[in-house]
Amino acid sequence: MKSKQKIRDWREKSKQALAQEVLALQEKLRSLRFLSASGKLKNTKEIRGVKKDIARILTIIESL
Repeated sequence: MKSKQKIRDWREKSKQALAQEVLALQEKLRSLRFLSASGKLKNTKEIRGVKKDIARILTIIESL
């Protein structure tokens, strides 16, 4: 249910705001990958979730 609310919120934002959101998520993904490589990441599913969020936002940007 949380993802549906996030998608609704993203659809209300402008392209510039969504682009900023993508950059922030890409930075988060980068840090998660470093944590995973060093063995300090507890929840590895978080990487998958961030990647899916990036894809969802890019899909919304394409439809605008």
